[in-house]
Amino acid sequence: MSKINNYVATICNNAKLASSDIAKANLAQKNQVLHDVISLIDLKKSEILQANQIDLQNAIKANIDSAKIDRITLNDEKIQSLIISLSEIIKQPDPVNKIIENYNRPNNLNIQKISTPIGVLLAIYEARPNVTCDVSALSLKSGNSVILRSGSDCINSSKIIADIFQKALTKSKLNPDIISFVDNNDYEVVNQLLKMNDFIDVVIPRGGKKLIKAVMQNSNIPMFNHLDGNCHTYVHQDADLDKALKITVNAKMRRTSICGATETLLVDKNIAYKFIPLIASKFKELGCEIRGDSLACSIDHSFIPATQQDYYTEFLDKIIAIKIVNDIDEAIKHITEYGSSHTESIITENKSASEKFLSEVNSAIVMHNASTQFADGYEFGLGAEVGIATGKLHARGPVGLAQLTTYKYQVRSEFAIRK
Repeated sequence: MSKINNYVATICNNAKLASSDIAKANLAQKNQVLHDVISLIDLKKSEILQANQIDLQNAIKANIDSAKIDRITLNDEKIQSLIISLSEIIKQPDPVNKIIENYNRPNNLNIQKISTPIGVLLAIYEARPNVTCDVSALSLKSGNSVILRSGSDCINSSKIIADIFQKALTKSKLNPDIISFVDNNDYEVVNQLLKMNDFIDVVIPRGGKKLIKAVMQNSNIPMFNHLDGNCHTYVHQDADLDKALKITVNAKMRRTSICGATETLLVDKNIAYKFIPLIASKFKELGCEIRGDSLACSIDHSFIPATQQDYYTEFLDKIIAIKIVNDIDEAIKHITEYGSSHTESIITENKSASEKFLSEVNSAIVMHNASTQFADGYEFGLGAEVGIATGKLHARGPVGLAQLTTYKYQVRSEFAIRK
């Protein structure tokens, strides 16, 4: 067995053993670890920021794009956000050993459906040191162990955060391998991890489309699927244009680098001549490049003509595609064809139109009169998330504590034999 195979086998075996320990931990034990993590993050903030500066300097030397730089960056405000998320996760009830169903059968059986941890999670991510904290905290509280494999672009920041979790686990006399960090950047390590079906129960990929496709192609371990965030905001003909303007600007420009940022704006033809000049003025003021279809370009000649590929694209930048549609049915059809099943929003004062949109658009998150940037586990009251799942099995939308559990049936009887 090669050195890499030995390295991966050791990590996976240790994580599997540790998963039994954390599965038996009670709520008080798990919350105490998280309290200690908060104290250690506060104590080691300067060390975390120093490590992050090394990652940022390396990223700048490597000419990494601005969207990734934004995601890599940690500062006082973002570290405070980590602490707030941890505090919210502590407040959440224990997702393990919850009675989901409880019923008696005529055959003298009492049947209970009980939530249980999944087991061992593998998180593969890039350019997101905050994921180290969020995934570790959610895995721990949901009774799972987790193997963390960050990208080389944030390895220094991620490692120091993972070390903090291991210190907190050791302090509580829990197995530090509940949180395992892969510090070997060789890509062959990832290939080997993706083959460890006997140890790893679920893969959580967080990154670009290239990373997620690679995981899908190289592993048959179940995964929380999140290809990309090609999100849409649709301004219906019965929209309040002042609301529409504010929501659309926020949906695109609050943070252009997150998966919940709107990438395509759909506008009803009946209001296009009123709304397009308003939104164009705002976007131009904020430095956003606008790519429009032929009708949008005829309203504002400064728009760049949009290609079909633009409507499939997650820009993660100050770029937006605009499409003018005839009605709500064409808007829904466009989202179905070009979208990534992440998050879509309709802006309208027409209740029947909003209900039609919410009902017929089959994305993980569908909104009415709200910015797509609310597509976030913290904003949904989950404390944090390990990602937004866009698949259709087990978990959809923000994946929080409850989604990191599965269930089993406990069957009780005084005496039961089957005829």
